[in-house]
Amino acid sequence: MSHAVTTTELFLIAMAVIFAVPYLVWRLARTDYWAPLVVVQIIAGILLGPGVLGRAMPELHAAVFNPDVITALNGLAWWGVMLFVMIAGIELDVRQAWANRRETGVTAGLALGVPLAAGALVALGMLGLDGWIGPAGLPWQFVVGVGMACAVTALPILILFMEKLQILRAPMGQRILRYASLDDIAIWGVLALVLMDWERIGRQGAFLLAFGLACVAFRRLMRSIPAHDRWYVMLVWLAVCAFGADWAGLHFMVGAFLAGVVMDAEWFEQETMDLLRHHVLLVIMPVFFLSTGLRTSWDIGGSVVFLAAGALLVASVAGKLAGVHIAGRVLGWKSGEASIIGWLLQTKALIMIIFANILLDKRIITSETFTALLLMAVASTMLSIPVVAPKLRALGASTDARIDPAARTGLP
Repeated sequence: MSHAVTTTELFLIAMAVIFAVPYLVWRLARTDYWAPLVVVQIIAGILLGPGVLGRAMPELHAAVFNPDVITALNGLAWWGVMLFVMIAGIELDVRQAWANRRETGVTAGLALGVPLAAGALVALGMLGLDGWIGPAGLPWQFVVGVGMACAVTALPILILFMEKLQILRAPMGQRILRYASLDDIAIWGVLALVLMDWERIGRQGAFLLAFGLACVAFRRLMRSIPAHDRWYVMLVWLAVCAFGADWAGLHFMVGAFLAGVVMDAEWFEQETMDLLRHHVLLVIMPVFFLSTGLRTSWDIGGSVVFLAAGALLVASVAGKLAGVHIAGRVLGWKSGEASIIGWLLQTKALIMIIFANILLDKRIITSETFTALLLMAVASTMLSIPVVAPKLRALGASTDARIDPAARTGLP
């Protein structure tokens, strides 16, 4: 008796592929040193997308990743990425950045401004060619958006990398966190500016006013309720803020970041928050990587996309290193510190991918630009640990320079 494959069965097949393929590659190929599991998952998403699997096996790709399955996967991906962005907002330590405001301001400003300018120059060159700017994008939005994508630092992935390098709790690690935290605030601020819809400015202003008033009540509520209740209230707050931002035209991920940044990390146990971040990465974010891969495109030619990705990578890495080296000279850092800090701050991965997804959703960039940015983010992230680990040893960081084998767990 024949059996028609249901949407539920196709969804479960897709879920099995999403989790099995990258894990087996990561485990069997032992890629952890140069490509952590999170990077392998991103690459797997690209390979399972229409540009690779869709071209090699179009019928299989269309059958498994049909519109109903993609809709279900997108729902999981949206919630996972909102949780992830909210946690990133909670982990920002603005008070430490303010306490060391001169050093943090100089370093964060140069580490963000120089690669932004370099990426914007590449974006200006892309504007002169067909196929890169989206149908709803204005030239200034495209240039600033692509430039900022080159300047992004992925704070959550940076934390994971510094844990592997055993410098997270060291003085240098805490300095790097301050620089990345300040840049994260600037990144989301610039994104909100790029997404500002002047035709809906009244609605966006109403959202920001309502959000400000709600924050006062929310913070009072969180201080007054038991610690275990805060986790549930946090999730309701996340959904409400994300809805409000999306309704206003700012995108739900901007709302998720705002939901997190107004919360104090002290309201939650640090160990439990770390576990939540790890579990979101383990259980839900691989679905986001797959849904990201399904949005890649090579329609204007694979070689052209790779050339654009290479130009963006050079602008990103060289700009970040130049900015941090200038900061090191101004602030009188020890020899070798600027190189280590610069290479770690150019880690992009998730936050850049989230950033680029928003630009694609708003049709400021095309799928081809999105693919080039995604390739740039993967390459820059894969360079970090292999470059930094020997530099730490050369700096004489003692035990801080070693990569702890015990840190190579099954978590991404």
